[in-house]
Amino acid sequence: MAMAVAQHHRESSSGSISRHNHHLDAGKYVRYTAEQVEALERVYTECPKPSSLRRQQLIRECPILSNIEPKQIKVWFQNRRCREKQRKEASRLQTVNRKLTAMNKLLMEENDRLQKQVSQLVCENGYMRQQLHTASAATTDASCDSVVTTPQHSLRDANNPAGLLSIAEETLAEFLSKATGTAVDWVQMPGMKPGPDSVGIFAISQGCNGVAARACGLVSLEPTKVHLMFEFDKYSQNFQQIAEILKDRPSWFRECRSLEVFTMFPAGNGGTIELVYTQTFAPTTLAPARDFWTLRYTTSLDNGSLVVCERSLSGSGAGPNAAAAAQFVRAEMLPSGYLIRPCEGGGSIIHIVDHLNLEAWSVPEVLRPLYESSKVVAQKMTIAALRYIRQIAQETSGEVVYGLGRQPAVLRTFSQRLSRGFNDAVNGFNDDGWSLVNCDGAEDVIIAVNSTKNLSATSNPANSLTFVGGILCAKASMLLQNVPPAVLVRFLREHRSEWADFNVDAYSAASLKAGSYAYPGMRPTRFTGSQIIMPLGHTIEHEELLEVIRLEGHSLPQEDAFASRDIHLLQICSGVDENAVGACSELVFAPIDEMFPDDAPLLPSGFRIIPLDSKSGDTKDPLTTHRTLDLTSSLEVGPATNHAAGDVSSCHYSRSVLTIAFQFPFDSSLQDNVATMARQYVRSVISSVQRVAMAISPTGLSPAVGPKLSPGSPEALTLAHWICQSYSYHIGAELLRADSLGGDSVLKHLWNHQDAILCCSLKSVPVFIFANQTGLDMLETTLVALQDITLDKIFDESGRKALCNDFAKLMQQGFTYLPAGICMSTMGRHVSYEQAVAWKVLAADETTVHCLAFSFVNWSFV
Repeated sequence: MAMAVAQHHRESSSGSISRHNHHLDAGKYVRYTAEQVEALERVYTECPKPSSLRRQQLIRECPILSNIEPKQIKVWFQNRRCREKQRKEASRLQTVNRKLTAMNKLLMEENDRLQKQVSQLVCENGYMRQQLHTASAATTDASCDSVVTTPQHSLRDANNPAGLLSIAEETLAEFLSKATGTAVDWVQMPGMKPGPDSVGIFAISQGCNGVAARACGLVSLEPTKVHLMFEFDKYSQNFQQIAEILKDRPSWFRECRSLEVFTMFPAGNGGTIELVYTQTFAPTTLAPARDFWTLRYTTSLDNGSLVVCERSLSGSGAGPNAAAAAQFVRAEMLPSGYLIRPCEGGGSIIHIVDHLNLEAWSVPEVLRPLYESSKVVAQKMTIAALRYIRQIAQETSGEVVYGLGRQPAVLRTFSQRLSRGFNDAVNGFNDDGWSLVNCDGAEDVIIAVNSTKNLSATSNPANSLTFVGGILCAKASMLLQNVPPAVLVRFLREHRSEWADFNVDAYSAASLKAGSYAYPGMRPTRFTGSQIIMPLGHTIEHEELLEVIRLEGHSLPQEDAFASRDIHLLQICSGVDENAVGACSELVFAPIDEMFPDDAPLLPSGFRIIPLDSKSGDTKDPLTTHRTLDLTSSLEVGPATNHAAGDVSSCHYSRSVLTIAFQFPFDSSLQDNVATMARQYVRSVISSVQRVAMAISPTGLSPAVGPKLSPGSPEALTLAHWICQSYSYHIGAELLRADSLGGDSVLKHLWNHQDAILCCSLKSVPVFIFANQTGLDMLETTLVALQDITLDKIFDESGRKALCNDFAKLMQQGFTYLPAGICMSTMGRHVSYEQAVAWKVLAADETTVHCLAFSFVNWSFV
């Protein structure tokens, strides 16, 4: 049977050939036999784009191709590649079209629901207006209550099996009214707009009992590859697969400690009823953990959809260990669950509802916003569940490819183990073997020990690592004011040397090697300050990163110079998106062997920052996260200046709670030594974090001192005005353009100035207290590290001499010009500049010298 190349390809290719081969007539084309096509396809499978030599070799090896010109074979491969490309593009467009169609269907359903809700509210509004005119004054207040919420359902005793099916059916009806109806007044989740690239449609409750969140999205998760007789069986298997993933809450809900099914029996209608006991971790040391005693009902609907719904039951239901349950506060789950529907063209549409009463009365008042926020529930549970399903779907389809040859499931397990280990440390449950050490309630750092803990991967307990003494955890929580959690976590991740002690990291890494207890006689190592971040994987929207950190260390001179002192850490970082409302930010890490085995023992430590207040809707100035103060003088105690107080009163403040937990293995004979070291180290880390937080605070205020400012430390905007006014006063010219001197724009234009502008203190050893972005780039440093750099360190010998010679002139006339020269960045690189200007920065009274300013003109790295 003869086969021909497509007409438009034939015409173009034959025309091309005729230009090079005059013996071929224009418009002619080659007809390939089935055997010739089969031979060409075999080569195409091995090499889609063969070279000229390979094509000639093909003609020699395949006699059936001997009558084909080499250039005609070249054209065949070109056409074949085009067809393959067109096929893939068509497939991609079909997939996008299916997703858009499904998303459009969801949006139309959401629009119908909102129209019903509007109609209901209009009717209620008319009724309320009528009541206001007819009711007496005594009933006026009561008439203002919302009637949107559903009536409360009295929880019945779960010990009566006859009533369980009735409870299950009522739970199903209430859940469906929330998932697809108007039982809850849903509003769009801030910052989560639906679209073709969105994971789904997200909403939170408004004015209902407890906190609630809802998600709806399309998931293209195909069933496992088995022989499917009917399309119904395909959907049924697909739904069951998704349902089982969602029911396995510990796999995707990081705060879920355990989930145990106590009883399971058929409901008589093809469904199943389960009695479930669930424990969740507390996110901070300042609050107790929660547990739930629930009924879970799984059933199919008449339209082929699958439902998993759940609600709390009355009764104790304390689980297998009543003593362990005493560490938990019983929370209530109102009708919640998952609705999984078939989608035309493949995939499934999933509706998720989480409706909880977290008993906010049981936590300190400052933390209650965390337990009364629907946004927090949405980020932790609802959105996380849908993202996890989407992640599994992409991994199953092969869309996600990770480095180092690791399987996605292995990397997910690493992330889960890091998160769970950190949560174990923060909570310190008695049934896990944790006990407090010398806790009188007055200590700022809590010390807990665990003498029974094994470090192992769940997949291979045989490789567990047991310590003679155990594990010691030092942990603390503190409140931060006006510090963006995402910015703080990014800084902690990128600038580890600002807060970490390399020798402590080295101790932890060495102790994880069996039988190696190096404290207190551990060998000191010099840290080079260099860290290399090697990414391993990330979630579909990059909200969580998994990576390996290599800290480069060198042996001291008396030791073997060729011995490696590098330390490797496995790390997850999440919550780096400043626009993710209600999301917490985490940086959790653990030492790991450089071979990175799948079953490596992990001892996680790290940070968690949880926002307590909703973010302001105002647009943030991108400069605000870079404002700084004289960090040294701002720690002094003193009253605030009038100007600063006025600025503070107009600022928006948000609060967050920072939880720190560090774990250390120890030998029983060294417990006291390790406890002392751990307590001191955590206090040092807290101090460093406070210093970092003070620098990145948008208002430039210390989180610890609140609105108080030192007299010697002006707010960043004030300092910018002083720098520019002093420059004009001494030199007689403007540092900035005339149209940049008004209001807050002074700081913005100074920050973005093309010249490197630095300020240093007037102390016996001058240190830098401020630099604009260009200055930080020149010094290759950060605002926090800036205060550790002294003035003499950036100049070479000739530069220091020039500064010393002109220093008297600078102090006498208020400014001086320094000739072209060379200075040094913090990374040791030489920087040349054409000219430098130095001047005294005067305070508001124009008599007090606050600091010295330098401007380096036309600088560049040598």
